[in-house]
Amino acid sequence: MLAVRAVTLAVAVLAAAPAGAAELNVVAAGAVRGIISGMIDDYSKQSGLKFNLIVGPTGQLRAAIASGKPTDLVIVSAPLMQEMEKSGKIAPGSRTDLGRVGLGVVVREGTSSPDISTPEAVKAALIKARTIAYTDPKLGGTSVEQLMKFAESFGIKDEVIRKGLISTGGNDAAAKVADGEADIAIVPITDIHAKEAKLVGPLPEPIQLWTVYAAAIPLSSASPDAARAFVAALTAPAMRDRWAKAGWQPLK
Repeated sequence: MLAVRAVTLAVAVLAAAPAGAAELNVVAAGAVRGIISGMIDDYSKQSGLKFNLIVGPTGQLRAAIASGKPTDLVIVSAPLMQEMEKSGKIAPGSRTDLGRVGLGVVVREGTSSPDISTPEAVKAALIKARTIAYTDPKLGGTSVEQLMKFAESFGIKDEVIRKGLISTGGNDAAAKVADGEADIAIVPITDIHAKEAKLVGPLPEPIQLWTVYAAAIPLSSASPDAARAFVAALTAPAMRDRWAKAGWQPLK
């Protein structure tokens, strides 16, 4: 499988990678961590291009972008991308929507899976849990914002907060469940990487939050051609199955 992935990505690289750029600075949302990290590894091996990758929840990404540090490519949620577009920081016409990601319920491998078929069932699962891992609300992650919105609407926000185990992002929340530190977490489906973390399934539609993620090139990019070639490789038709297997859904 790895060999097939490398060959597939190599085709895109040979077709599009420009000469001259030696390094790309990329700022990306946690939900794209798994697939982007793997694609960067493959792309770097085939092209020789090096990457500096910063990954984090929305609040951290906003701060990283606002810091003024050199950034060649951003891969963030649609709402944050819209903020950047309105501020005039994005090169016109450079935005590419990559797909959408939903939220899922995570428990530890080997434990029983709770019923999450309805919002009421999810409420019951949260009430039953002794500890709930979620991203620090100060970091502004989409998953914790949706969790708190749901919890408040069902009258269990105080209980969720009392049971809360603060994490640095969806990946960290899932890892805390995998390690047995927490009983349950609600995170982006694509942000579950810990071996012992088990995806029970996506949240039911009435409380589901689908987030579109997009890539774009800041006006400050020192290597826009290299960034554009990398995005072309990410979105090549041959990559569609790889995105789907990682839990992404194409935009309708």
